Amino acid sequence: MTKGTLEVLLVDASKLKDTDFFDKMDPYVIIQFGNQKRKSTVARGQGKAPLWNEKFTFDVEYPENIRDEHHQYKLNLTIMDRDRFSRDDFVGESTIYVTDVLSFGVENGTSEIRASKYRVVLHNKTYSGEIRVGISFTRKDTKGGWKQ
Repeated sequence: MTKGTLEVLLVDASKLKDTDFFDKMDPYVIIQFGNQKRKSTVARGQGKAPLWNEKFTFDVEYPENIRDEHHQYKLNLTIMDRDRFSRDDFVGESTIYVTDVLSFGVENGTSEIRASKYRVVLHNKTYSGEIRVGISFTRKDTKGGWKQ
């Protein structure tokens, strides 16, 4: 098993479907990798084009030789709209498969996907905007330090 750190740069979103009728949305993102969850700050009053520019890290254990081709490592990003007096509204979600980033990082020490746009969809898979995310993986050296 190779260990390392997956870093997610949550940049911004655009063209989101507005869930508020009277005010601008207050969107935030829940990022999940396996059983690890992180939550962004709330982009108060930023509506359909919020800006976060936040980094999140996740601990990763990646097998040396993946034999199960069906096992996919993925990030799930769920965009929500913070509401004061009712339940937060679901805005959309995006799934980013990171198996290749992890595989290249295990082999080379580091791997990166520069900030890229990903589709945001509703539960029925209809388009609900875009989210921009950067991803990198750094392998932890077996001697306890970080691989350079």
